[in-house]
Amino acid sequence: MEDKSSQPKTVLVADDEESIRKFVSGVLADHGYNLLVASSGENALEQSKEYKGTIHLLLSNLQMPGITGLELGTQLQLERPELRVMLMSGFSSGMLILNEGWHFLHKPFIPSQLLALTKNVLAAPFPEIPCLDEHKQDPERGA
Repeated sequence: MEDKSSQPKTVLVADDEESIRKFVSGVLADHGYNLLVASSGENALEQSKEYKGTIHLLLSNLQMPGITGLELGTQLQLERPELRVMLMSGFSSGMLILNEGWHFLHKPFIPSQLLALTKNVLAAPFPEIPCLDEHKQDPERGA
């Protein structure tokens, strides 16, 4: 049986700044990640729709013209519930409220910071989403 954990992970990088896209995609590609690279939130949505494989991580700029990183992450997780999200920005994350299981990377960063957080995000257990089906029986309550 094939070990899926040894398979290269696919990361969708979305940033409106070309220099950031090139830097991030270069660092990740050099360390074995498969990449999809988008210049906008809209372009990232298109690439996600066209890509038939698993996208393990969205790494997106927080503030982009058009669809923001928050909106992009929310939309993509509706379509791909297994997707992990990491947003990056040069702005302080002090008042930023992220969805459960999302992560933040402050710009500027060095390759080792990007690689360490990417590795940790992909290795972390995915947060469990509580079952909202109120008709489902709870075996502990006997209902």
